[in-house]
Amino acid sequence: MRTDIFARLDREPEPPKIETPRMSPHRIALFGGTLAFYLAIVIAVLMSSWLVTLDWKVMLFRPYQQWPSIHAFLDYYVVLGQRGPTAVMVACWLGWRSWRQHTLRPLLTLGASLLLLNVTVGAVKIGLGRLGPHYATQIGSAELFAGGDIFPSGHTANAVVTWGILAYLAATPRARRYLSAMSAIVSLGVGLTTVYLGTHWLSDVVLGWAAGLLILLGLPWVEPLITRAENWIFAAREWLSARGRTGAQPAPVTTGVPQPVAAGRQAAVETARGPAREVSGVASGATSGAPSTATSGAASGAGGHQTAVVTATGGRPRAYTAPAAHQGHPARSERTPVTPAGSRRPPHADRTPRGGTTPTPARPAAGS
Repeated sequence: MRTDIFARLDREPEPPKIETPRMSPHRIALFGGTLAFYLAIVIAVLMSSWLVTLDWKVMLFRPYQQWPSIHAFLDYYVVLGQRGPTAVMVACWLGWRSWRQHTLRPLLTLGASLLLLNVTVGAVKIGLGRLGPHYATQIGSAELFAGGDIFPSGHTANAVVTWGILAYLAATPRARRYLSAMSAIVSLGVGLTTVYLGTHWLSDVVLGWAAGLLILLGLPWVEPLITRAENWIFAAREWLSARGRTGAQPAPVTTGVPQPVAAGRQAAVETARGPAREVSGVASGATSGAPSTATSGAASGAGGHQTAVVTATGGRPRAYTAPAAHQGHPARSERTPVTPAGSRRPPHADRTPRGGTTPTPARPAAGS
């Protein structure tokens, strides 16, 4: 009897279907406001406005020198914003939920959100090419189009999306509130940690928050594609399973129906059986009371009969089985004994046959 946790989960009923979020007017308003804020940050950095001046002030303040005691802790805490470790952790949790709920929607939603994040944030990073604080060359400059890739902050945007997807996929309103608060705290802490370590400007972090929030707010538009992908994957799995079962079944064997034999092979079989049938007929006739001529011929030509049987059966004498009594043949006790004609003793040159005269021995010639 299985007592592990997976056996217990198999016996649990399937949970109710979770409603898919839709683009409500409230969500559309939040998406529009976040997009306007995103564009405002980009324009402020492009124009080297007061936001760029604030970036330089925070950078020259050097927070990692002001509070060095928390440096070691924040070095580990910032990992919560790295794409690789966070994606693996969240994917494990969502994979368990997918197996539990018999659906691929959690994993497909995570994959779609990360794909959108990489495309949108990566395109802006490469397009603007801003350098980080450690590589800045001129005080007060925005450091744009210089070959960098830190605007917006990838750690911050990834923290918003990766941990926010848990709140997006929550099954109850209460769980959604708690997970939303947790993801907000984690993403806020990751963004400020990058500013403390001096790897990002403050404007990078602000734009990263907006970029991640745009991905979460726009996910309902991607839900139809996620549903199609899930249906296609399940259909492909069923097709592969059916094909595997069809290929594993053995070919049906039909009993009672004669199988066709090639013409050449059938002719060879009939040719080999012909002489054997003739020899068997001679033997059966001798046993069932055939004339004495056939019997004596079979007895006197036993060597030839044996040779014929051996030749007809391919070098191996065929065994003869007497027919059964219930098929119309007499039993052994009712058969008439057959007396062979002549003597059974082999002829001898010195013996005189019965009923004959004794020959007179020849006299020797004179002088011999």
